Amino acid sequence: MRLRVEFTTEPFDLDEAPPHAVVAREVVHSADLDAVDVGPFGNTAEGRAEVVLAAVSDLLRRSLDAGATRVSLQVNVVGEGQE
Repeated sequence: MRLRVEFTTEPFDLDEAPPHAVVAREVVHSADLDAVDVGPFGNTAEGRAEVVLAAVSDLLRRSLDAGATRVSLQVNVVGEGQE
């Protein structure tokens, strides 16, 4: 099974990425994911279910430890015929 996660961390800072956002991005970039798209208002990552779930767990722990007050995420199953 393949999963896609979309996530944001808060609080936002439009001038520079806060530490919790930097940590979250480091987590997804260092995971063995098939696709990562990092943007100013949202991020997506896609890969095998076990890799995505492990990355989400790490992302939650590390971004909260780095000062995030909210982490919003959505996880979708993707695959043949699903987008």
